[in-house]
Amino acid sequence: MEILPERPTTKASAELFTGDAWLDQIVRGESPSRIRVAVVRFAPGARNAWHVHAVGQTLHVTDGIGRIQARGGEVLEIRAGDTIVTAPGEWHWHGAAPDRFMTHVTVYEAADDGSETEWGDQVADADYTAPPVRHAR
Repeated sequence: MEILPERPTTKASAELFTGDAWLDQIVRGESPSRIRVAVVRFAPGARNAWHVHAVGQTLHVTDGIGRIQARGGEVLEIRAGDTIVTAPGEWHWHGAAPDRFMTHVTVYEAADDGSETEWGDQVADADYTAPPVRHAR
C-alpha cells in the first residue's frame, strides 16, 4: 500500500484548451497499471481541443454544467452526476457551459504501445455555441 503525495494544481495548456482550466492529477499508474485519473476544473466558456483516447475515456461530472460533443454528433449538455463514456478512437471535446463552471473526473488508460491521447484542432466557436441537447435522465 502507498499513500501518494498531493501534486500541485496545474493550469491547462493554451495549446490544448480554450479558456481557463486547471488539472489535479490523482493517479498516473506505472507499469503494469496504465490508468490515468485527474480532476479537471473548467471556467465558464473553457473547453479542450478535439482529441481521441487510444483506449477510450470515462468522465464523471461532479459540479456545474458543461458541454460535450463527439465528432459528427450533437453538442450535449452535461451536468453534475452525469457519467459519459467515449469509445476508443472516438474524437470528442468537452468543457464548461458559456456561463457556468464545470468540474469532472477523467479516467482513461494508456494503450499497450504507450499511446494515450491524440490532440486535434481547437473547437470552433460556432461548434461550441451551438444550442446543446439535454438528454433525459
